[in-house]
Amino acid sequence: MVARGQIISRIEKALSRSRVVALLGPRQSGKTTLARAIAQMHDAAFYDLEDSVDLAKLTLPREVLSSHRGLVVLDEIQFRPDLLPLLRVLADRKPLPAKFLILGSASPDVMRHASESLAGRLEFIEIQGFHLMETGIETQQDHWQRGGFPLSYLAQNDEDSFVWRESFIRTFLERDLRAFGFNASPHAMSRLWRMIAHSHGGQLNCSELGRSLGESSPTVRRHIEILAGVFMVRLLEPWHENLGKRLVKQPKIYVRDSGLLHTLLGVGSHDELHGHPKCGASWEGYCIEQLIQQHPDAAPYFWATQSGAELDLLLIKRGKRLGFEMKYSETPTTTKSMHVAIADLQLDKLTVVHPGSARFPLSEKIEAVPLASLLEV
Repeated sequence: MVARGQIISRIEKALSRSRVVALLGPRQSGKTTLARAIAQMHDAAFYDLEDSVDLAKLTLPREVLSSHRGLVVLDEIQFRPDLLPLLRVLADRKPLPAKFLILGSASPDVMRHASESLAGRLEFIEIQGFHLMETGIETQQDHWQRGGFPLSYLAQNDEDSFVWRESFIRTFLERDLRAFGFNASPHAMSRLWRMIAHSHGGQLNCSELGRSLGESSPTVRRHIEILAGVFMVRLLEPWHENLGKRLVKQPKIYVRDSGLLHTLLGVGSHDELHGHPKCGASWEGYCIEQLIQQHPDAAPYFWATQSGAELDLLLIKRGKRLGFEMKYSETPTTTKSMHVAIADLQLDKLTVVHPGSARFPLSEKIEAVPLASLLEV
């Protein structure tokens, strides 16, 4: 069993200050398990909105939900968006007899409807499967290879994990997208997703992807936004400010879960990954996801100039700028690009994240730090 005390503490803290808390993340990422654990701690009412029995209980939702005290959990809220205006009414009662924890797997609809209906009453928390600090730093190789989806990570061996991820991808494309209300062709989405995997860590070019797929650029963009909205890919936006330089303006694209990335690339083991052309890009995306999850209150960006200087990850946190460059080498060295990023972005320090175990300075403002050491802080 993997303990998830950190995320449970975040949810508990959010519930202590907000009337409604929305827990968002992909299917099979452990949201329901977390919510049931919290429900048990609070002796809360729990409704699974995909369960016909629970749906029947909510035939008269106002009468049922208004009768509860303490905490009420509503799982898969995207299947009943009509409940969100009712939650606004129930969350405005004085004194407040109950708070609500809602779970969702399709962020665009959930966030839009929830934000509109519950403005000023709602706090969002996003999860993305097991974090490395939950599985333990000694598991880094398996965690990177298999990804954070609980049933993938906890599989008996690499082969079982790979088979689970293949099944997840197939079910997601053939059933889940349709259940979320998206009508894109499973075959077209599968081809696009695999092309994104081969572009992992690169700048998004919808025109180029469209030519390869025989689709228009707007269609490709719309399909990518669908995959981003259901937490399968990340569009990392570029950081802009008036530096007097020509900056890259297109986002970078990543498959968010490293295990799914490796399945889409056909990589079944760490040995295969180590020799794969996308190994460095995979390490980059893996570190970026771990760091973003570790700093949920920071705004993530990348930075790049047209002349070639680049920074993999820039986190803006409480007015501070944290710069990270990912290198899949235990003996990374500095580059001209790093010094340009420090000067142009006015960074106090730049951290080079590597897979080894040693921490050492590379220059006055550049330090090489193992991923595990960064996450332990």
